[in-house]
Amino acid sequence: MTRNWHCRFGEIDLVMQDGEYLVFVEVRHRRRLSSRHPSAVQTVGPRKQARLLRTARCYLASMREPPACRFDVVAIEEDGAGAERLEWIRDAFHAA
Repeated sequence: MTRNWHCRFGEIDLVMQDGEYLVFVEVRHRRRLSSRHPSAVQTVGPRKQARLLRTARCYLASMREPPACRFDVVAIEEDGAGAERLEWIRDAFHAA
């Protein structure tokens, strides 16, 4: 496992192995005080996804035979009372 891997395109929070897959994990933590604020999952929109894809390509560039990959999102929501809810979204988005 690799934590906080970065290059000129951005940073990947976690790089993990899950069987045959190399998994790039984006971790988002948000205190959500009202429904007007975006959820942790909603903050991984198209721009963030594009940055993660470029960063992952940079990570894979040094590998002779890159493995199959997937992108997961771990979203941690905290309510106003301090209670947290964790959601792990496997295969949250795909490379274009």
